[in-house]
Amino acid sequence: MVNQIREIVFDTETTGFHPEEGDKLVEIGAVELINHLPTGVTYHQYINPEREVPEDAFKIHGLSYDYLKDFPTFKEVAQGWVDFVGDGILVAHNASFDMKFINFELKGQGYEEYPWERVVDTLEIARKKFPGSRVNLDALCKRFGVDNTARTLHGALLDAQLLAEVYLELLGGQEPSMLMDEKPVEHHHVEAMVAKGDENRKFRPARDFPLTEEEIAAHEEFISTKLTNALWKA
Repeated sequence: MVNQIREIVFDTETTGFHPEEGDKLVEIGAVELINHLPTGVTYHQYINPEREVPEDAFKIHGLSYDYLKDFPTFKEVAQGWVDFVGDGILVAHNASFDMKFINFELKGQGYEEYPWERVVDTLEIARKKFPGSRVNLDALCKRFGVDNTARTLHGALLDAQLLAEVYLELLGGQEPSMLMDEKPVEHHHVEAMVAKGDENRKFRPARDFPLTEEEIAAHEEFISTKLTNALWKA
């Protein structure tokens, strides 16, 4: 039986940095991958934070409280999010930030928190793969040729879609046929998968560069005049 890897690549937007101090989620966007390929199934939800959105946060994502106030609260969408994720692996860029908010909100509504073992942090992968380089989402899109021209502001669903493309590139641009029999990835297997991507590149036949008669003659002259007791002529 073929093992399928189901992953949820997601992103969040918030009112700030500290859920324990009252900051809230305002948007969640997610893309479903099966065997590292998008299925076309997505999740997108704006969330009423039940508080004003600070100017600094608004400048990042452009979502004001006046716009968000008519959307459901996290309490109202929590079950839908949990159902969408199911038993999938969660993939995020700077995952500690997103998971901090997701788990804080889930815990507040009486849901089980997601363990870190179910999380893949693409920022962690990128830092190990490209030490010393800029590894934010825009920089990685540029590195891998992923078109992010529509990204004028942070948006959770668009960022999740871009990250899904970047994630595949971080894993070595693997072909789906090479992944059909793999077991689901765990957080501590990330380094192994990055390395494995290099092994799974497409086979390219050796290219033939025939020597000219002049080159052959020059080579023979070099051997006869410059080398003595050449092993291959013994």
